[in-house]
Amino acid sequence: MKIGFRFSRFLQTERSGFRQKAGNVIFGNCGGLPTAATTAVILIFAGNLFAADIAADFSSANELYAKGKFSDAAGRYEKILQTGVQSPALLFNDANAEFKAGNLGKAIAAYRRAALLAPRDAEIRANLQFVRNQVQGPTVRENRWREWLGQLTLNEWTLLAAGAFWLTFVLLAARQLRPVLGPKLKSATSLFGVVTVLSVAALALQAVNHFSEQTAVVVSPEATARSGPFDEAQSAFMARDGAELAVLDRHGDWLQVRDGAGKIGWLKTAQIDVLPGA
Repeated sequence: MKIGFRFSRFLQTERSGFRQKAGNVIFGNCGGLPTAATTAVILIFAGNLFAADIAADFSSANELYAKGKFSDAAGRYEKILQTGVQSPALLFNDANAEFKAGNLGKAIAAYRRAALLAPRDAEIRANLQFVRNQVQGPTVRENRWREWLGQLTLNEWTLLAAGAFWLTFVLLAARQLRPVLGPKLKSATSLFGVVTVLSVAALALQAVNHFSEQTAVVVSPEATARSGPFDEAQSAFMARDGAELAVLDRHGDWLQVRDGAGKIGWLKTAQIDVLPGA
């Protein structure tokens, strides 16, 4: 029976962005301080070794997944992520492994991070929605306008706004330098002027959403939200694994959150994974 969960891209290591083999670099005996060329070669060699290690870990994680050792595979993917390396394929595979291991919250967090890097990837979105449907209890979801803004990354909105601005500037300059072109360029200038205003507004909204609004994903089987940021506080509500909550405030290692039903409480940071806005 087809359940709609897609793994067609799993094990496609070429999408990971990692090199499959380290380059061969031979060092001779060097005396004194390294020259600029030698330093560059050392850096390249170190980078190749690092890439080789990452590629080996990635391949090892894929093999563990193929053998059905999903928790071990997720651990290997997490090891790679801890080095600071990220790619949509790496996060996608990590999320698949976490889901198969029964960790809904960690899977949702990984899919959402992958979606931030590749917001128009249909498979990432399909798998994210599939896992979300398994989560019990109220959860916070993005509204329609945020989903629309999330179709482009923050960098893409920046490029669009900058491109529209410079095209408008060029058209205005052309009309000033060549007045005879004024009537012909009037419509195009107005169009790109409107595009500039709208793209800048969208960029501002997306920046506010990304940097100012955070989402907490519950990554423990069950989390008790307290009425205050301390263990002895009364229970405010229960959040299940995979629940997505809006972050309102922070106090030490506690976060104040709101669930999809509007209930507010405090959770320990160890129980959740905090993500930026779309």
